[in-house]
Amino acid sequence: MRVIVVGAGAIGSLYGAKLASLNQVTLIGRPDHVAAINSDGLRIEGLEPQTVLIHAATHIDEIPAATLIILATKVPATVAALEPIAPLVRDDTTILSLQNGLGTERIATATLPGRGVVLRGITQFGAIFQQPGAIKFMVSGHTLIEAHERSDAIAAVLNAAGLDCRISRDITTDVWRKLVFNCVVNPITAMIGSEVGAIADPQLDPLKQLVIDECVAVARAEGVLLEGNFLNEINTVFVRSRNIASMQQDLLQGRATEIDYLNGAVAGLGAEHKLACPVNSGLTSIIKAMEAQGRQSSQRKCSSRSRLSRDFASSLRAPPAKLSFS
Repeated sequence: MRVIVVGAGAIGSLYGAKLASLNQVTLIGRPDHVAAINSDGLRIEGLEPQTVLIHAATHIDEIPAATLIILATKVPATVAALEPIAPLVRDDTTILSLQNGLGTERIATATLPGRGVVLRGITQFGAIFQQPGAIKFMVSGHTLIEAHERSDAIAAVLNAAGLDCRISRDITTDVWRKLVFNCVVNPITAMIGSEVGAIADPQLDPLKQLVIDECVAVARAEGVLLEGNFLNEINTVFVRSRNIASMQQDLLQGRATEIDYLNGAVAGLGAEHKLACPVNSGLTSIIKAMEAQGRQSSQRKCSSRSRLSRDFASSLRAPPAKLSFS
């Protein structure tokens, strides 16, 4: 199958690398990552270490027949990523959104009005972006995609690549279930600056339970019944994880996080249903403050580097000092 991965960060690069053995794959990413991949291949560290020779580009010039587009950008970048390719999207193009948060597939659909078929997916794989041309495969999991007449063919391709694809019988509930996990793990581990496994610390249980309770209440108001002991699941599933959550990776890189589509979305929907969500709202405010602090720090570093460059350039232009011998 012809596959284009839009958003070749950690997860997008991982999916592209695994699919490349049996499919014609192109990764669309940032210039430095693209240049490194085209020069030396995509290096996978951690689980399944290897170097994959795969084509990468910064933009899409054409979309061949029956292409699968895997949308793996951060949610805030969705419109900017899809608008330029909208005229190229065909009726037989399928866009599989593997993004976090609520309503991401609706953003893609609105950006591609009447073009292609947008399907929602969920990934349970974990990876870290190491440097241009290199990612670290941290967690092996499975992929869920919503049921559609095209889903069986897509699932077969993903399964052949070792991506353990399952077709969801209720994608809305599955999206909400992952949302609860993300609303707990992402902001809390970002705030304490830890690996994902630290979320199992029992001292955090009261905070985690408050987040969960608000998410479950808002989901119920939306007509989604979430069953099970989320606190126990989170502590059991993540206790040994050495992964770094995507939100913390974004903060470390000075990028905008997806908080508005996670805890912020829960708080927003809660307000619509007149349900108070002070904890999710509070976590959203804290992460946004951390984003702003990160941007200011990045700007100061850039300003400092520019000043040093100017001073160095000035020193080169300055006349040589006169030497005095006495």
